Amino acid sequence: MELRPHDQAVVNLGGIRKEISIALVDGVQVGDYVIVHVGHAIGVIDPEEAARTLALFAEMQAAEQGPSAGPPPAGSAPGLGEDRGLSRSQGSEAPAVASVGVL
Repeated sequence: MELRPHDQAVVNLGGIRKEISIALVDGVQVGDYVIVHVGHAIGVIDPEEAARTLALFAEMQAAEQGPSAGPPPAGSAPGLGEDRGLSRSQGSEAPAVASVGVL
């Protein structure tokens, strides 16, 4: 949305304006989609990938909120935070969460 001095920028993160650092990405311009993690743009992605990622985030949010009542439908995938058959003893870790913003 806006480039600022000292490697700072304002991005739109799902309707929220947030100031972030762009020191880790080269050549970012207003209108670019960036991956934001803990207040820093860590990469630039193309609009098609951004659309897919934002749709996945929306799907994950909907799954987390879940239906208001009743058991999950038969054959449904486990909800967020439910066991997926992996354990830390097997070397798995919780995924890092980032956001996609438009600069």
